[in-house]
Amino acid sequence: MLAPLLLTGCGLFHRTASAPAPQRRYAIGKAYQAGGVWYYPREDFRLDTTGLATVLPERSGLTANGEAWDTMALAGAHATLQLPAIARVTNLETGLQTLIRINDRGPANPGRLIGLTRHAAERLGILPDAVAQVRVQVEYGPSQALRDQLQGNAGLVIANAPREAVRSEALPPPPGLRQSVRVRTVSATVPVAGVSVAPAVAPARLPDIVIRVPVNPGQLWLDAGEFGHASDANRVQARLATLPAMVDRVQRGGSGTFRVRSGPFHTVSQADSALDRAMRAGVTDARIVIE
Repeated sequence: MLAPLLLTGCGLFHRTASAPAPQRRYAIGKAYQAGGVWYYPREDFRLDTTGLATVLPERSGLTANGEAWDTMALAGAHATLQLPAIARVTNLETGLQTLIRINDRGPANPGRLIGLTRHAAERLGILPDAVAQVRVQVEYGPSQALRDQLQGNAGLVIANAPREAVRSEALPPPPGLRQSVRVRTVSATVPVAGVSVAPAVAPARLPDIVIRVPVNPGQLWLDAGEFGHASDANRVQARLATLPAMVDRVQRGGSGTFRVRSGPFHTVSQADSALDRAMRAGVTDARIVIE
């Protein structure tokens, strides 16, 4: 009986020893193609946008910037953001909000803004096979601190992001209860920036804290871009004539832009179908947003 056990143990040890060692690094990366779509990674420390979130499939190995993939971490994947970055993710349908570490590329579906680990999705009230309307906001201070640490500039003084009073936080659960049910309610007057923290040393693993903000679901729209000239917007609109699409004038400070969009759509499948038609028409920058 000892020989088979010894052989099995050796096999397990060999697989563990041969696993790639994590090598955390700051990464942006070159343009890449996935699923017929080109993506152009870039730094964006002020991203604040809406879209659909999905749950990432289980896997092992390393993330796109060399970190160990951990489905039990508050982490996620984005197609173009710098890696790693700290982002505040709010489920607009449940009002649950947490900070996650974006450390991988994805998700595979171009209609999804962000992919979440199983644990991050659970904390936000997203079921494994579901999608959810979310708002994603990059945390400026912590994300810049990560960049500087991983680039060897940890001695630089990083200004803290503005902090406001936080009136709620998740409590450690008593034995036998899931953490996701231990959430205090935040007053509607408390700004969502209350969870912002710019640590002196950005942690590799974020604290498992969830707060609740007002529920704010919206309608699904296809955003095909904003343009400085009406003629450019009209050309994109012509490509999307089968949807159909419209051109809106949007005021941005002292000047206006021309936004091309289609919708609203009543279901995710309708929005996905519109996105697919837009990409087939050559409008590859189109994306699903929540308004």
